[in-house]
Amino acid sequence: MDTCSLRRHCSLNFVIIMAALALLSACGIRRPSAYSTTKAAKAAEAMADLKSKALYRFITDWTGVRYKLGGLDKRGIDCSGFALLLNREIYGLELPRRSRDQADVIREKDPAQLKEGDLVFFAFGGNEIDHVGVYLNHGFFVHASTTRGVIVDDMSLPAYQHVLVKAGPVKN
Repeated sequence: MDTCSLRRHCSLNFVIIMAALALLSACGIRRPSAYSTTKAAKAAEAMADLKSKALYRFITDWTGVRYKLGGLDKRGIDCSGFALLLNREIYGLELPRRSRDQADVIREKDPAQLKEGDLVFFAFGGNEIDHVGVYLNHGFFVHASTTRGVIVDDMSLPAYQHVLVKAGPVKN
């Protein structure tokens, strides 16, 4: 083999070896991805960690249903209607229709002590309760958002922290 051919052969082998190493290292090394720390990944983890599989199915069945004031079905639902239907179907509990009335039938507790299924109440428009959701775990809750429909959301977001006014389980 002449020098020129040997050099091309070595260069080709070098490229093949480097490509193989790059492929193997990409497949073999598990690096944390940027996605693993996103809100969506954390919400998915909260869903996966639910104790009640019936609650998991209920939420996945309703996720994405659009918001409609006064709505109580898959064509549109509001926050208190969603909390009412969830509590009726999953826990066998009856709730009043309006969020401010639902807040009157809970045993209030420290938000740091919330458990799966507890209700969380917010006052976006001032001092009066005007929104309700259902606590899941890991600081996440499910609710019917006016802009995004039924969604799992992060209670640690400032938009929720500043307006959280009451939380706890339904009185039996």
